[in-house]
Amino acid sequence: MRKGILTIAAVGLLTTGGLTACGDDSGDKAASAKTPKIGVILPDSKSSARWETADRRFLEEAFKAAGVKYDIQNAQNDKTAFQTIADQMITGGVTALMIVNLDSGTGKAVLDKAKSQGVATIDYDRLTLGGSAQYYVSFDNETVGKLQGEGLSKCLTEKGAKNPVVSYLNGSPTDNNATLFKAGYDSVLKPKFDANEYVKGPEDAVPAWDNAQAATIFEQQLTKANGKIDGVLAANDGLGNAAISILKKNKLNGKVPVTGQDASTEGLQNILAGDQCMTVYKAVREEAKAASDLAIALAKGEKKDTGQTVKDGDRDVPSVLLTPKAIYKDSVKDVIADGYVTKEEVCTGAYAKLCADAGIS
Repeated sequence: MRKGILTIAAVGLLTTGGLTACGDDSGDKAASAKTPKIGVILPDSKSSARWETADRRFLEEAFKAAGVKYDIQNAQNDKTAFQTIADQMITGGVTALMIVNLDSGTGKAVLDKAKSQGVATIDYDRLTLGGSAQYYVSFDNETVGKLQGEGLSKCLTEKGAKNPVVSYLNGSPTDNNATLFKAGYDSVLKPKFDANEYVKGPEDAVPAWDNAQAATIFEQQLTKANGKIDGVLAANDGLGNAAISILKKNKLNGKVPVTGQDASTEGLQNILAGDQCMTVYKAVREEAKAASDLAIALAKGEKKDTGQTVKDGDRDVPSVLLTPKAIYKDSVKDVIADGYVTKEEVCTGAYAKLCADAGIS
């Protein structure tokens, strides 16, 4: 497997470094006395295909390789189900719990209960604000947003756009990652708005990253702008595809650059077709491996030094932040070569020729 596409030095700290104490040690003694068993709660399967097609697959792969018991469940964007799953996992004897929170309030309640029961905890992909997770494993999410902003600017320049109107489809307002993505793309685009190089168009957050709502919201944006939107900063591929569906209805697809994130099969196909400007690839295999290494250590009552921390209020949370990569038409092949998606998934039907033209063989 080719690793050059992603900076994985942080993972090396986990797999080669010595074990050192860090953070609070609640749950260590209890965990070490039990047979390791790891619980994972994924958030949904609608906002992004990655949770079921990538994260579940790579987490299972890592747990099986380590020979530990595990239980992976999906809350399907239901806060009550999220808490019920957590209660069942804690009662069922998990020694470490990894969560992708639906919002910080629900996530904090689950993390605090796990801590009170001596169960070690990890925030996976999304930081739970005000929470008590012993580790946080994700990507550098401001960098994700920065790559999106730079990508949209690159594509607008290539199209020769003058004073383009740029609309935003931000992620869920309850997802801290969406806040970080926006901070990243604002760092690129706001100076252009301030300098009157670009015009700030409509901006909306999409509740729960819901793609159907995103299509409705973008259609309203386009109407509000009298059809004059020249670029769309969409926070992930699902939202990007929603915008593209409306652009197609108005025969504007391919003319208006749209960003994305997650390197989904659909997103990569949209890039090959010229309807999407770019996406951001996050090598979930490395994220899952880093998180599983930590979870397995915690489940055995051990701690590892990640060499990184993220601020959550007054708390420094030991963290692993991996490096994302911008993907354009000429680098779609890199995502396939890295094993995230297959050629067979992407290069179907009409996309076969587009794949060949993009150097995917």
